[in-house]
Amino acid sequence: MADIVMPQLGETVTEGTITKWFKNIGDRVERDELLFEVSTDKVDSEVSSSAAGILTEIRVPEGETVDVGSVLAVVGDGAAAAIAPAAPAPAVEAAAPPVVEVAAPPAPGVAPPVAAPVAVAAPPAPAPSLPPTAPTAAAAPVPVAAPGGDPAPASGTAIQGPVSSAGEADSMAKVLSPVVRKLLNEHRIDPATITGTGTGGRITREDVLAIIDQNDGSATRSSSAAAPSPAAPPAAPVPPAGASAAPEPVPSGPAAAVTSAEAPAPPPIIEAPGAAPSTSTVAARPSSPVTAPAVRVGPRDEVVTFNNIRRRTGEHMLNSLATAPHAFIAVEVDFSAVDRHRAKAKVNFKAEEGFSLTYLPFIARAVVDALRTYPNVNASVSEGSLVVHHSVNLGVAVDLDFQGLMVPVVRDADGKRLRAIARDIVDLAARARSKKLMPDDIAGGTFTISNAGPYGIDLMQSIINQPQVAILSVTSVKKKPVVLELPDGSDTIAIHPMGMLGLSWDHRGFDGAYAASFLHEVRAQLEGKDWASEL
Repeated sequence: MADIVMPQLGETVTEGTITKWFKNIGDRVERDELLFEVSTDKVDSEVSSSAAGILTEIRVPEGETVDVGSVLAVVGDGAAAAIAPAAPAPAVEAAAPPVVEVAAPPAPGVAPPVAAPVAVAAPPAPAPSLPPTAPTAAAAPVPVAAPGGDPAPASGTAIQGPVSSAGEADSMAKVLSPVVRKLLNEHRIDPATITGTGTGGRITREDVLAIIDQNDGSATRSSSAAAPSPAAPPAAPVPPAGASAAPEPVPSGPAAAVTSAEAPAPPPIIEAPGAAPSTSTVAARPSSPVTAPAVRVGPRDEVVTFNNIRRRTGEHMLNSLATAPHAFIAVEVDFSAVDRHRAKAKVNFKAEEGFSLTYLPFIARAVVDALRTYPNVNASVSEGSLVVHHSVNLGVAVDLDFQGLMVPVVRDADGKRLRAIARDIVDLAARARSKKLMPDDIAGGTFTISNAGPYGIDLMQSIINQPQVAILSVTSVKKKPVVLELPDGSDTIAIHPMGMLGLSWDHRGFDGAYAASFLHEVRAQLEGKDWASEL
């Protein structure tokens, strides 16, 4: 027998979610054969079996999140019978038959006795009307109050009974994964209100996310009947006409007090675009983020649930926009020099390397050279400081068949020539699309390139990949008429391959002049470098 455990998929990864099993209980599994797919907070990966044999047990079903090192399945020699994933037995069933406490009601006007209640044992077989899995409130022991108002302490032998609410919460906490517990705590959701869809009624991450989405939508739909925001100052009550009301204390702070019954309600404060908010506006503004309006789903509409990578990408991009003051600049580049060397070398290059030579490796190589001259672009913002990285770990965004986006990293790109960079880009992209990347393959990037060239895009503004300070957008290279100056000073028109490069940067790291100078250097490298030595 061999245990299949959750592997360590990166230095910072502590847990993973099983998204798919490729084998069923009873199937034959070979060593290094794909067994399951796991999703972490960094990457989705397909994991091979570490043992050969018959899959006799699956302990973690699809959708469950467990810690690294947890046993996921068991592979045996086939002698033992296959074991289906068992649901955890409810605590009430595992307990001894309940004992019902019966206490006589005290006479009117007489203090209740302090003595412990009489315990009457329930019959061994539970009554049909009271199934053990759903005890009624009447079965719970009723504490007898002492004269001072405190519950009477139990005396003698401990009395057995149904699991208390504290025990239920403790039992539920034991089967909640760290991710589920974190989501429940962040959104203040009581786990007792969620019906789990996992094995044995376990609450999965998707169950919690569905409740969060449902709450967001219902909060918007019921905003007219919702209670006022805690941050908003409460309105003073208006006494009826002719009544003599006691003077209300004047609230301190920016909120205005109502001084008479005839005083009209203050008009809403409207801020001018770009104006600094007034103190009263800030006090009345809710601290929670604005909820998007609810969407009405029609009979011909299709609801597509976000997958893990789409949800994580959205959260990461939204955080980037909220964190970094984005700025954008672009430059047009003449790719004539690149095209000449690429046309000469592309046949031999493909025969030697096994893949085509595109414009992207040339651009990546030019970026690496420019980063040496402008190191602040190869940096990260951390706690009010700019951390300048003197090794270039170049991230390259990869589309996963329109299902998501990954940014694997070319390590130490500043020490590699064009061919080596091209090999790494192709290898990382292939492994990203086949879910062979490890979390460390997408960690530690210092600068990112996003390439929309294959789709014929003329200009693109990308969102910065935090905590980096810049990202380069690459667009398509197209033949265009350009004006050229001849040696004699006259002008002529020629057809050249032209493309746009756009730079989104964090204005905390540097200003526009530095960004423009960096982009100018990238263009100079592409138009004037001796590419023959790189090929």
